[in-house]
Amino acid sequence: MQLLEENPVKDGVRTTAFPEWTVSVCNNKQQQSSSRGEDWHLPFELVNMTNVLLISDRAHLLFDLHKEIDGLREAELAGSGKAIGTTKRGIGPAYASKATRNGVRACDLFDMESFPDKVRKLAEEGAKRFGEDWTYDVEADIDNHVQLAEIIKPYIIDTVEYINDARDEGKRILIEGANATMLDLDFGTYPFVTSSNPSIGGIASGLGLAPNKYNALVGVVKAYTTRVGAGPYPTELFGTQAEELREIGREYGTTTGRPRRIGWMDTVALRFVCRINGLTHLNLTKLDVLSELDEIKIGVAYKTKDGRSLNMVPADLRTLEEVEVVYETMPGWKSDISGARQWDDLPQKAKDYVNRLEELIGIHYKWIGVGPGRDAMVVKELIGIHYKWIGVGLGRDVKVVKELIGINYKWIGVGSCRAAMVVKLIRLSLDGSNSLKFEKSGYT
Repeated sequence: MQLLEENPVKDGVRTTAFPEWTVSVCNNKQQQSSSRGEDWHLPFELVNMTNVLLISDRAHLLFDLHKEIDGLREAELAGSGKAIGTTKRGIGPAYASKATRNGVRACDLFDMESFPDKVRKLAEEGAKRFGEDWTYDVEADIDNHVQLAEIIKPYIIDTVEYINDARDEGKRILIEGANATMLDLDFGTYPFVTSSNPSIGGIASGLGLAPNKYNALVGVVKAYTTRVGAGPYPTELFGTQAEELREIGREYGTTTGRPRRIGWMDTVALRFVCRINGLTHLNLTKLDVLSELDEIKIGVAYKTKDGRSLNMVPADLRTLEEVEVVYETMPGWKSDISGARQWDDLPQKAKDYVNRLEELIGIHYKWIGVGPGRDAMVVKELIGIHYKWIGVGLGRDVKVVKELIGINYKWIGVGSCRAAMVVKLIRLSLDGSNSLKFEKSGYT
């Protein structure tokens, strides 16, 4: 397994893919900590990770036997027409070992008396399950890990203590997830999902960092949608248009190189994702990929076969596969936006597209990516005050709810007269810090 994958230079920018890592490895002044929710496959290239990489002692190890199981199971499912479309990297079987409580963890590398037997027991289960198709050499893998353990042990620590101590000391912490919420084991398009929780719950269960310690939650969303592998995809595009967008956006799997499926923005799925994760900001990426289109569609609702309108993603996959998407069509901007760095640099039709997404989702798109470079970013400032609850009478139900974006003043009535009002102001500053202020405006 290679740690870094160099992509060709395009438009003067060389990009580096990180199939197993977060972007913090780009900065050798930052330390990266894995979570106990991750599965680690050894061997891998450390590539000068000293003082940068830390691995949770609770993280489960992914062995070559898990990869073999993954490939054999996918072959079985393919024979019945029910293949999931996994990467065949052993992730699902490694999580299965964890769930059945016979997994091997990073801390086990410190006890080489018991480590070999734990791996042998895993191998025995695979051999019983797959018989003659099982080719895994358990003793060779054990010998390999005995040597690798001496290399990796200095990086293994109690990351729960490390992360929480860092937070208590006021250090800045960036937590970066992988995959996407629609691939979440519980909330995604099951069974066409990953084996863990890449949604917000994975932070608490993976890092051991409590939810009340998060200052801001940023959702990273493409200006269109993509998916790798099988599964329902209501806004999927086909034919020439999908192929052109795939090439412009370089939409190929980082790990496998498989071509990603391409589709229009699906605000039904995005609202679902925002609710689950409690997102405070959105980062819209790859807006420039849409620059050559004459018109752009936005999926705004689902209609079922019996005529019902769905505003959220249904759990039943048959229903999801059969929905008809209700689209809004917007004009394209037909110009190069890769040089834009300020909101006003964007064409009006590009701004109209972003503003419409904000209206449909109700969350501020603060950062807008317009190219592959790290500086190819437009910051969209939030201006004004948003009155969310507007009283239009004395009754408790005589109220207008104004859903939208941004700095949210919530007026909360605490009595029958107009002066009996609590103002709850939540302001999210540019660096993501929260300030919470309560004021009482008269009380009689």
